[in-house]
Amino acid sequence: MSTLPTTQGKTVPDASDYKGRPADRSTTGGWSAAAMILGGEVMERLTTLGIAVNLVTYLTGTMHLGNAASANVVTNFLGTSFMLCLLGGFLADTFLGRYLTIAIFAAVQAIGVTILTISTIIPSLHPPKCKEDSKSCIQADSKQLLVMYLALYITALGTGGLKSSVSGFGSDQFDDSDDQEKKGMIKFFSWFYFFVSIGSLAAVTVLVYIQDNQGRGWGYGICAVAIVVALLVFLSGTRKYRIKQLVGSPLTQIAVVFVAAWRKRHMQLPSDSSLLYEEDDILCETPKTKKQRMPHSKQFRFLDKAAIKGIESGGTITIKEKWYISTLTDVEEVKMVIRMLPIWATTIMFWTIHAQMTTFSVSQATTMDCQIGTFQIPAASMTVFLIGTILLTVPFYDRFIRPVAKKVLNNSHGFTPLQRIGVGLVLSVISMVAAALIEMKRLKFARSHGFVDDPTAKMPLSVFWLVPQFFFVGSGEAFMYMGQLDFFLRECPKGMKTMSTGLFLSTLSIGFFFSSLLVTLVNNVTGPNKPWIADNLDQGRLYDFYWLLAMLSAINVVIYLACAKWYVYKDKRLAEAGIELEEIEASTFHA
Repeated sequence: MSTLPTTQGKTVPDASDYKGRPADRSTTGGWSAAAMILGGEVMERLTTLGIAVNLVTYLTGTMHLGNAASANVVTNFLGTSFMLCLLGGFLADTFLGRYLTIAIFAAVQAIGVTILTISTIIPSLHPPKCKEDSKSCIQADSKQLLVMYLALYITALGTGGLKSSVSGFGSDQFDDSDDQEKKGMIKFFSWFYFFVSIGSLAAVTVLVYIQDNQGRGWGYGICAVAIVVALLVFLSGTRKYRIKQLVGSPLTQIAVVFVAAWRKRHMQLPSDSSLLYEEDDILCETPKTKKQRMPHSKQFRFLDKAAIKGIESGGTITIKEKWYISTLTDVEEVKMVIRMLPIWATTIMFWTIHAQMTTFSVSQATTMDCQIGTFQIPAASMTVFLIGTILLTVPFYDRFIRPVAKKVLNNSHGFTPLQRIGVGLVLSVISMVAAALIEMKRLKFARSHGFVDDPTAKMPLSVFWLVPQFFFVGSGEAFMYMGQLDFFLRECPKGMKTMSTGLFLSTLSIGFFFSSLLVTLVNNVTGPNKPWIADNLDQGRLYDFYWLLAMLSAINVVIYLACAKWYVYKDKRLAEAGIELEEIEASTFHA
C-alpha cells in the first residue's frame, strides 16, 4: 500500500512552518495558533477605535480646532487607515507574506501611538488651556499639528497593514481541505467578529472614560502598551504558525489584462471564443497556474482582446512580450471584478453616514446632559449604542428575520447579500432623518434656554435623545457589513479574496473621505455668516447638513436598486452556462 495518503495527512498542502519546511499538521496551526492572532486583533481594535472614537473631543477641546476641521481630521484618519489595507494586502500577497506583514505593521502602529502619547504629555506639543475669563482660545500651531498628524498617519499605516492580513492569516491556520479543520475555520470567523466587538466595546467605554477622566496620556499610553503586548504575543507563536506560499497580487493580473487588451486594441476579435487563448493551449515558456475554467461572457468584450493569440507566418503561436496576452479565464475573472464595481460604488454612501457617528454626533453629545445619577457618561461613549445595536441585530436577524425571509423569499439563506445591503442603505436614510429632527429639537431647546452664546455650557437636555441615530446606523451596519462581506467574498474569483476584502474595506475609506469633502464644500458654500457647521453648534444649522445627507442617501438607494437589479450572481451565471454547455454537448453526441 502506498504511503502517500499518510504523508499528506501529516503535512498541510501549500503551507510551511517558520523555517520553510512543510507544515506539520499536529504541531502547527489550529486553535493554539489562532488564539494568539485573535488576541492581537482585540488590541488592534482597542487601539484604533480608542483613538478614533474620542479624537474629535481632543481636537476641539485640547488642540482648539473648529468642529468642521476636527471632523475632517477624524474622517481622513479613518479613511487613510482603511485605504492602506489595499497597500498592506498587496505587500502581503506579493512580497512579504501575511506573517511578516502583521509583524512589521504592528510595530509601525506601536510607533505611531507612542508618538501620539508623547505629544499629549509634553506641554509644548499642544496649546495651553483656554482661560475661563476668555472666550478665545489659542489654536494649535503648525509644529504641534505636524507632530499630531505624523503620529496619526503612522498609526493609520500600521492599522492598514494589520487589517489587511490578520483575518486571512488566522484562516491560514486551518486547512479547508480537511473537514474537521474547515469547521474550525468557520468558528474562527465567528470568534473573530466577537473579539472585534469586545475590543470595540472596551475602547468606547473603559478607554474613553480613562481618556476623559485620567488624561489623554494615560488613555493613549494604554493603547501603545496594548499593541506592543499584542506584537510580543504574536511573535511568541512563530513556531506554531502555518505560513502559506506567496501567490502574487491579483492587481497584477488585472493590470496585465488591461495592458494586453490595449496593446491589441486594433486587432479583430475572432467570432468563436474558443479561438482565444486558454490554459490548455501551449503558447509560451511561461507556465500558468491551473484555475477553474470560467465561461465566456459577452459583456466588456474589449477585454477579450487580451486573449487574442499572436500568430507568426509559419503558424506557430508565440508570445514575444510578457504583458501581451492573458488567458480567457483571467479575462473573465477581471470582468467579474468590473461587474462588482457598481455595487461597490453605491455602498460608499452608507459609510459617509456612519462617519457622522464618530464626529458630529459626539460633538452634539458634548453639549447635552450626559449624567446618569452621579455618573458622567463620556460623550464619545455614546458610540456604545451603535456597537450594542450591531451585537443585538446580528442574532435577532438569525433567530427571527432569517426564518421569515426563508419562507417569504423562498431562499434557504434568508436575505441575499444584495438584499442585506439594501436594508442597510434604507436604514442609513432613516438615521439621517432622525438625526436632523433630533438636532432641530436640541437647537430649539438651546435657543429657548439661552445656551447659544456659551459653547462650553451643558444644556439640561438628556444625551439619550441621540440614541435613535446611533440605533439606526448600528442596525444598518449589521446588515451592510455582513452583506458586503458576503457579497465581495462570494462573488469574487477564488484567487482574489484578499483583494476583494480590500475592495470592501475601501468603501469605508472612500465613505470617510467623502464625508470630509462634503464638510469642506458645505463650509465653503454656507460661509462664515450662516454656517451649517459652526464651531459653536448652537449657532449653526447642523440639521441642514443631516437633511443633505438624508437626501443624498435616498438618491443613492434608488441608484443602488437599479444596480442590484442589473447584477447577476456568479453561481447563477455559472449554472446557466453549465446548462447551456450540457445542452451543446448532448446535441453534439446525438448528432
